[in-house]
Amino acid sequence: MANHKNTKKAIRTNAKKRLLNRYQAVTSRNLVKKLRATSDHAVASDLLKTVISKLDRLAKKNIIHKNKAANNKSKLTRLVNKLAPATAA
Repeated sequence: MANHKNTKKAIRTNAKKRLLNRYQAVTSRNLVKKLRATSDHAVASDLLKTVISKLDRLAKKNIIHKNKAANNKSKLTRLVNKLAPATAA
């Protein structure tokens, strides 16, 4: 157990930060799952913007690694591009 007052405070702060980071990571994973389940091109392209923004923020805050964010964005963009647009003629 910590002996210094500041160390005890740091433990409490780290616990709060960890909970927030876990929440944000789980939220982004749920958004990715939702995007993968979408089959409509218009809905998927709108949702892709939100997912990319969320992944960039998580990478910026070091909650996920920047390469993981880049890989996810690349795969999801290819997935959305494979979906045929409704107005293709």
